[in-house]
Amino acid sequence: MTDPTNDRKIEHIRAFDRDPAIERDARYFDRIHLLHRALPELDLADVDASVKLFGKTLSFPLLISSMTGGNHELVRKINMNLALAAEHCQVAMGVGSQRVMFVDEQARASFELRQYAPSTVLISNVGAVQLNYGFTARECQMAVDALGADALYLHLNPLQEAVQPEGDTNFKGLAAKITDLCANLSVPVMLKEVGSGLSPADVQLGLQAGIRYFDIAGSGGTSWSRIEHQRRSNPQDSLGLTFQDWGIPTPLALKLMDPYQSQATFVASGGVRDGIDMVKSVILGASICGVAAPLLHPAMESADAVIDVIERLRREFITAMFLLGTPDVASLFRNQNLILEER
Repeated sequence: MTDPTNDRKIEHIRAFDRDPAIERDARYFDRIHLLHRALPELDLADVDASVKLFGKTLSFPLLISSMTGGNHELVRKINMNLALAAEHCQVAMGVGSQRVMFVDEQARASFELRQYAPSTVLISNVGAVQLNYGFTARECQMAVDALGADALYLHLNPLQEAVQPEGDTNFKGLAAKITDLCANLSVPVMLKEVGSGLSPADVQLGLQAGIRYFDIAGSGGTSWSRIEHQRRSNPQDSLGLTFQDWGIPTPLALKLMDPYQSQATFVASGGVRDGIDMVKSVILGASICGVAAPLLHPAMESADAVIDVIERLRREFITAMFLLGTPDVASLFRNQNLILEER
């Protein structure tokens, strides 16, 4: 008998092929128009897009967002190719939920990626709700150790769990358990949504728990609600479709984080699809930008295919910096003067 948690990982991947509308393509970033400079007073070759994360230098502020993991050849191939590309391009990478390695020990191999990415930033991943279903700091540390991670994502996915046929929906009292975890883990904890956005109240709870890194993961890109709709057991169940666009759009979520910029570092993900979206995210207050869906199918092919997408994103990001007259990322960060108008 196969493990249902492991099977679910493959079902999630296959759902993208069955239903292209899982990629919502809301293009919320298109409502922001930037101030073009015809005389940027820069040499394109001198533009510096590098940033620091967890004491390591990234070539530009890209994080390969969490996708998958498990005991399956395709999953192992995807994660290996993503890790090889992350190392080659010197960008960060987060893995999918590592819960599966605790129910199928052979799934651990899909997360043993430090061999492919010896120097760049790697981020482990466990569902925060699992702290109410038996997980402790011990399991979280095991997840970190398997990856050789620089940090741990605690992902928050109440909508996905509510729609999922076998979802874990007891989110009560998690803030206190997150506080305990932060005090007992060897690496920083990052709080992450999976596509519906973090609110100011969520960030306040996270800050009180000791968290200083937040991935807002707003709406506008991949809809996990619609993915779970594909897995419904009752054909008449439309809950996943009804909530497929639920949440806070990523640019709006970034603006809501403005009061907390002095206390935390923010990752923008959710509908970030090109280098211009990344530049807009940094202007709105993101230090790092997460991208997942555009890298999934290339990762099924090869590391080189992933590298091609990353290099396209880098070129777009640097070109936008050049056209704004910004020589480095610090000159982009929270620079509202670069916004011409918002519709």
